[in-house]
Amino acid sequence: MTAYPPQPWNLVADAHVSIWRVPARDVHPGALSVAGYTSVFTAWIAYREPGQLSYHELLAAVPVRGRRTTCTITQIWVDSEVSLAGGRELWAIPKDLAALQFTDRTYTAAAGDDWIATAAFTPRPGSPLALPSRFDVLQDRDGTPVRTPVGAKIRPALAAADWTINPAGPLGYLAGRRPFLSLALPGSELRFGA
Repeated sequence: MTAYPPQPWNLVADAHVSIWRVPARDVHPGALSVAGYTSVFTAWIAYREPGQLSYHELLAAVPVRGRRTTCTITQIWVDSEVSLAGGRELWAIPKDLAALQFTDRTYTAAAGDDWIATAAFTPRPGSPLALPSRFDVLQDRDGTPVRTPVGAKIRPALAAADWTINPAGPLGYLAGRRPFLSLALPGSELRFGA
């Protein structure tokens, strides 16, 4: 077993997020939907010092019913065995290992020989936006819900995103689609866990 820090994890991250509108039936049975469509949040995140851990990840999450803003992580890849072990054991997050390449504003993810996705982000003019600073991640561990509180200090700014997604890969349901909103979240501070 790979040693990982106890919760909460205090992390510092530079992230790019895209939000998509997708038929709920293509994503997750518990996703909140309007007229049969749900939002999918995808994020490329580089965790760095002075946070507790330094690693990269790509994730997809959907909104679900909860006491406050709540999401379920449907897919997630990391390039750290410590993060993988901690995410699975502490919070039932279905982390898998992948090769993640982050260069300036361009990102690529591949699991083994299978390419997952590539995205490039460009800043757009505009004022920083307000997003929830507290939310929950709700996962399932063998039929038992695992609810994890997350606190965040973020200053998101608008960005443009150009995604290319493997249609035969795990994010194939997003292939050929365009996100309706993309954001840059530099220097975000996260407290993940109780």
